[in-house]
Amino acid sequence: MLTAIVDYESGNLHSAEKAFQRMASETGRGTAVVTSDPDTVARADRIVLPGDGAFPACAAELRGQSGLYDALVEAVEVKARPFLGICVGMQLMARIGREYEDTPGLGWIDGEVVRITPDNPALKVPHMGWNDLVIDHPHPVFAGIESGQHTYFVHSYHFKVANPAERLAHVDYAGDVTAVIGRDTMVGMQFHPEKSQSTGLRMIANFLAWAP
Repeated sequence: MLTAIVDYESGNLHSAEKAFQRMASETGRGTAVVTSDPDTVARADRIVLPGDGAFPACAAELRGQSGLYDALVEAVEVKARPFLGICVGMQLMARIGREYEDTPGLGWIDGEVVRITPDNPALKVPHMGWNDLVIDHPHPVFAGIESGQHTYFVHSYHFKVANPAERLAHVDYAGDVTAVIGRDTMVGMQFHPEKSQSTGLRMIANFLAWAP
């Protein structure tokens, strides 16, 4: 089994690569590679889309690499390969992002990416550090995970889903902040599972084992 971590010049992917390679090895789920090669993405059994930075810049970088973009869309939309978006990679699953300017997303999950606005003005944005997950709906990526386990966040914008059933988990930051979204063969995590210690590694292993 091959897991492709898509490299579209969206940040340093070293920690993600190491985490996915480790869990693929420990669980006997093949191998994981960082790649910008459309052919590798096209033949992969699972697709991971990371992302660091601003929504418009990441969207432009992804769409600017036409062969890679087309291979990603074909793999996820047509072939229904299991997909995981991480941080801005998750946000790109939205219909639209509102960061700096209105920017179309992939449109895989209806909703918009908007700035976090805590009810307590003393709380800083970006939302940075550890926070406790609240699981809203069961999903195979939560196997062995319970509400209260914590994951690591670094972001100023979050995903407001149109369909509440597609918000799988959230955290409290003086108001609800979306943490996990998903439908069909797609799932997205606002936090960085590769930086979330045992909880994040367990969720990576669960994704690699997921058979939607």
